[in-house]
Amino acid sequence: MMAIMLTEVLVALLVGGLLYFLVQRSRTQVLRTEDGWWGAGAPPDGGEDITIRPFTVSTSAEELEDLYRRIDQTRPVPSLEDSHFTYGFNSQCLHTVLSYWRNGFDWRRQVDRLNQYPHFKTTIEGIDIHYLHVKPKTVPEGSTALPLIMVHGWPGSFYEFYGLIPLLTEPSDPSHLVFEVVCPSIPGYGFSEAPHKKGFDSVCAAHIFHKLMKRLGFQQFYAHGGDWGWLVTTNMAQLEPRSVRGLHVNFAPPSNPGLPITLSIMLGRRFPKLFGFTDLDIERLFPCMEKLVVESIKESGYMHIQATKPDTVGRGLNDSPAGLAAYILEKFSTWTSRDFRDLEDGGLTRKFSLDDLLTNVMIYWTSGCIVSSMRFYKENFGKGLYAPHSKIPVDVPTGFACFPNELMHTPKLWLKQKYRNLVAFTPMARGGHFAAMEEPQLMAEDIQNFTKIVEKHRAV
Repeated sequence: MMAIMLTEVLVALLVGGLLYFLVQRSRTQVLRTEDGWWGAGAPPDGGEDITIRPFTVSTSAEELEDLYRRIDQTRPVPSLEDSHFTYGFNSQCLHTVLSYWRNGFDWRRQVDRLNQYPHFKTTIEGIDIHYLHVKPKTVPEGSTALPLIMVHGWPGSFYEFYGLIPLLTEPSDPSHLVFEVVCPSIPGYGFSEAPHKKGFDSVCAAHIFHKLMKRLGFQQFYAHGGDWGWLVTTNMAQLEPRSVRGLHVNFAPPSNPGLPITLSIMLGRRFPKLFGFTDLDIERLFPCMEKLVVESIKESGYMHIQATKPDTVGRGLNDSPAGLAAYILEKFSTWTSRDFRDLEDGGLTRKFSLDDLLTNVMIYWTSGCIVSSMRFYKENFGKGLYAPHSKIPVDVPTGFACFPNELMHTPKLWLKQKYRNLVAFTPMARGGHFAAMEEPQLMAEDIQNFTKIVEKHRAV
């Protein structure tokens, strides 16, 4: 009799535990945060100015003269023979880049290109937030433009999206959706003011960007991000899931590995079908352990510096255009394709033009933002990879563009542990870390396809 009762109790506990797990999993968990004040000193008594002000990118003749003087006075260091980009940015290639920057690059023409879209600034939580706001010229009759916020990463900027914006706001295919695009600069990047106080992480940026979208009149919108933009937009979906209609990302490393991910790492090579692994998954996830460790060491040095002492190396980069160009452009080489390390020119112009690459560098140089941009690593890693937001799933409809040369490969199984409403997973034909800049057409098509799936589901 006692055995029967004990069995019934155990069954009841198991069933109850299972039901509790299912109920908890079905609930939408929301990330919590509070308003901050990131301006210098204490908040003003009368509240902050919430007006929206037009902004124009500009550079004085004195700034350009100072830049050219610093380039002229740089001290070259010869690279080792046959080292290519395996020791970092090759000196001969850097000489070519600096020579073009000094004598051939037309910054004023690029400033005109930057200003082809409307720029604005507005003050939120004590700091000026810079953003582009691009409205479509025409919207098909009977439809409305869908608001979309796109967030960049490091060492990129809002300029990464310049090839993508016209494909979304003025699509050539009449069956495509039309977007109204907002591209902010993360505080401390580009023309957004840097926080004056410690602690400004991705959740703080997400909170500010929600305020920005509401200030622009958008109660609901789509979001896209890569690199840090992935984390900021993910945090936006966790903070206010009802505001984010859909989330599209092209970078999503696992932040809180659980049992399914652990088992897939241990057993996935022997039993790939059990975890839904494709040939690409096997190729990217299971090189020999030595290669995996060595590659991680080769490509993560910058992260350790920026997550610990960003102000030390950053000060040198802020003074030297040659150092800044080498530090930033080396990432546009290796993060586009690791094979580019074996080329004398780092493959820099195989995917990008020098004009575009130097425009991105100039945004860092003219705004003097390299130190504050690097601090974002310390603020995020300083709280640990397993910050509260890492444990909260995303229930917003999510789409993932899986580019083959991305820094870290994320299989579909891993994504679904975090993004529980994964409605689209697209293996892309080509492309690396700076996918929006490298392959704007492919990115635009994937954003279109993902958004159509979400809109169709909403209409049912």
